[in-house]
Amino acid sequence: MLCQFTVKNYKSIRDEVTFDMQAAAISEHEDRIIRDKDGEIFLPVFAIYGPNGGGKSNVLEALHTLAVKVLRPLYATGDNEERIFLQKKMIIEPFAFSEETKSEPTEFEIFFRTELAEYRYILHVKREVVVYERLDREKMDTGRRSALFERGEEIMLKGAFAKLKISDELSETLPLLSYLGITYKKNEVVKDVLEWLEYRIDFLNYGNSMEELRMAVSSSEAVKHLMLQMIQEMDLDIVDFRVVKDENDRIDVYTKHMVEGRETELNLLEESSGTKKLFGLMPFIADSLLSGTTLVIDELDAKIHPVLLRYIIMMFSNMSINKKKAQLIFTSHDLSTMNSEVFRRDEIWFVAKGNSQNSQLYSLVEFKNEKGESVRKDAKFDKQYLEGRYGADPYLKRIIDWGKVNA
Repeated sequence: MLCQFTVKNYKSIRDEVTFDMQAAAISEHEDRIIRDKDGEIFLPVFAIYGPNGGGKSNVLEALHTLAVKVLRPLYATGDNEERIFLQKKMIIEPFAFSEETKSEPTEFEIFFRTELAEYRYILHVKREVVVYERLDREKMDTGRRSALFERGEEIMLKGAFAKLKISDELSETLPLLSYLGITYKKNEVVKDVLEWLEYRIDFLNYGNSMEELRMAVSSSEAVKHLMLQMIQEMDLDIVDFRVVKDENDRIDVYTKHMVEGRETELNLLEESSGTKKLFGLMPFIADSLLSGTTLVIDELDAKIHPVLLRYIIMMFSNMSINKKKAQLIFTSHDLSTMNSEVFRRDEIWFVAKGNSQNSQLYSLVEFKNEKGESVRKDAKFDKQYLEGRYGADPYLKRIIDWGKVNA
């Protein structure tokens, strides 16, 4: 489970921004939060809104970049096509609109939980060189906190890692966590940390349809069963589907329709763009709900009908469905779901750029107007957002003002 992520000096993000998956102490939809075994409460859904070019995607990309920086070296000697999104090199770019930040490191910090422990991992990188790194652990059964390693000018191994040996020729561009994963992959703590980064958080971008189809091919029967259940509840006329993979690794998906008592089969390529996107999306949604992973999706609403978008969000918010504590983190422009029926206020976040082109991230629950007043839980979130009250989309406010003139 993702608890918190912080990034500084990355692309459009100059100053430190943090998105927090811990639920705020507010009295709304209290049945829609994840309650962990130690009593801590977390959000199952996290939605980011803001104008085009505001930096929404960069917030999610920063999280993806951290995972790739650590995991990509582990794939360097392998040939694994299943986790392609972790093998592509991602350049760590500092904030470009300041000469000062260009010479400073990009800073990442992440808190996450496994069944065994909560971890804090810090990584500072300057021109691909690791300048600082640290890993801490808090055991879930005892609550005991301990440092595992710290890397600055020197490397200090502590606690469960105290007896491990580090090569004197460790590359300055290789994270120590990656090195431990290569050298001590059977170590219980190393395995616990890296398995979360590799398998407990997924990143989905709709730009690679073949990757999405490969996911469908590798899906289990349980995933297919949940996908069919979702299709039926969405009131589509698809009653079944099958995936065919030939000897050349070409993949075809066929959908079976029932119309007026007659069955008709179509190649997925013949379906609408919305249906094709659903088939790229649903295996990830189903797998996340069944296994309890954190799913990160940029522009979830693109080509998806608002009713279907709401349905997907509510599946994660419904704890009778989301029994494995899955989390959905996404960016969106869709305002039909931005209301108090779908979201808690701490699940709605905004990204906007200031005059210095610096992206800022803040939640609806912490937002205060000029009078210091918080947003009411029964407010019309979508209407107030369009009016520019939350500071994340002044362009739309201008449009509305012109509409008043022409009325």
